[in-house]
Amino acid sequence: MTITEDHLVSSIAEALQFISYYHPADFVAAMADAWAREESPSAKEAIRQILVNSRMAAVGKRPLCQDTGSVNVFLEVGVEAPTAWRRSVQEMADEAARRAYLLEANPLRASVVSDPLGARRNTGDNTPAMIQTELVAGDRVSVTVSAKGGGSENKTKFAVLNPSDSVADWVVDTVKTLGAGWCPPGIIGLGVGGSVDKAMAMAKKVLNDPIDITDLRARGARSAEEELRLELVDRLNALGIGAQGLGGLTTVLDVKVATFPTHAASLPVALIPNCAATRHVHFTLDGSGPATFTPPSLSAWPEIGAGDAAGRPLDLDNLDEATLASLAPGDTLLLSGHLFTGRDAAHRRMVDALGRGDPLPVDLAGRAIYYVGPVDPVGDEVIGPAGPTTSTRMDKFTRPLLEGTGLKLMIGKAERGPAAIEAIRDNGAVYLIAVGGAAYLVSKAIKAAKPVAYQDLGMEAIYAIRVEDMPVTVAVDMRGASIHTLGPARWARAG
Repeated sequence: MTITEDHLVSSIAEALQFISYYHPADFVAAMADAWAREESPSAKEAIRQILVNSRMAAVGKRPLCQDTGSVNVFLEVGVEAPTAWRRSVQEMADEAARRAYLLEANPLRASVVSDPLGARRNTGDNTPAMIQTELVAGDRVSVTVSAKGGGSENKTKFAVLNPSDSVADWVVDTVKTLGAGWCPPGIIGLGVGGSVDKAMAMAKKVLNDPIDITDLRARGARSAEEELRLELVDRLNALGIGAQGLGGLTTVLDVKVATFPTHAASLPVALIPNCAATRHVHFTLDGSGPATFTPPSLSAWPEIGAGDAAGRPLDLDNLDEATLASLAPGDTLLLSGHLFTGRDAAHRRMVDALGRGDPLPVDLAGRAIYYVGPVDPVGDEVIGPAGPTTSTRMDKFTRPLLEGTGLKLMIGKAERGPAAIEAIRDNGAVYLIAVGGAAYLVSKAIKAAKPVAYQDLGMEAIYAIRVEDMPVTVAVDMRGASIHTLGPARWARAG
């Protein structure tokens, strides 16, 4: 039997579709356990929304998250594998990505841009894929496919420690600085040893290992790597960061560690987090045909109800000062009315226009803007999955936009930096967060959407949208108080 190009291409393409709407069963189980144990009301509700969104995506076969990720393919090719390949692995993986991301029944968001130092134009099909290939003993081809979101990828850290330094201390100190942009609770992958490139590759690959920290705790550690995992899970959760950085008991579901021999003078450590949209699947090709994938049973999801989130109604079309002043960090709201979308590229254009004295294509006075780049709709959908993007990327545009337009509300995910919070306070604005990892759920609150400016930016165009009961949490109030400071401080504990 021969492993053909089509076997590999078709399998990767199907895997990318599969993981776009199915969480791994071990991840669902770990999140369900975290929800059951969580004591922080805000964090518990965030986890609930992630689980409800996960089940909705599985049933509807639509993306878990609007950031459908960059394509990562890990191949272990047996040296005796009967392959009949004429194209490179890169070419075959790119064809698979193209098929998957442009599939009419479930189009996935193209997020990859070419020319990273220049125009940064979207490639339109999410190619090229990121490939790691290794020749191993055997006669089969083992493949792991993952889709890695930008928010968690952006929080990657690397250091070369002294051999006598504590890896655990470095990891804890580093995670303290990551904020919530990686959408916790999730998984931390560590690559320790080797070289710079080896450590990074190990950290990325080990993220795809099964979540088994509960079993490990029950049987006890049998190696230095397992001792480090147990120590870090306890210490990281003791930080109190919690789901979405709101403060709570669970920040990490597991910590995965891979090691490799290294130079006597070095201790390289790579840290890569995986978010609440953890997506990966493994398959093996032996020549009998493309891989097949078995969906998880719907019984894997806990019975937590799919009811609407509770909260105080807020009319986006009547944002007066008294209403804004009444909002406090941690308040849960249900937004209804009209708002605009806008991400990095749109913000840059608007701020540049303000600097030139040019009019903007939309009137933001007294309005709200949502930091989102949605997936394209299918069928009778108004919009595809539309979860928030990391708000700190908009921090440098915040003051000129608030001062130049009269914008009053911003909606995104994770914390804001000091300069943005100062601008929010100075301009009597408020910052809200939606749950990262609940994109399909959030999209159901959007009742109308149309692009109104900068359509050449694709998913980063400005849309005018109308929402009904969109669930959000107040993150920064008019006085500059932040839930991302108050929440973790309340839930931090000795560890």
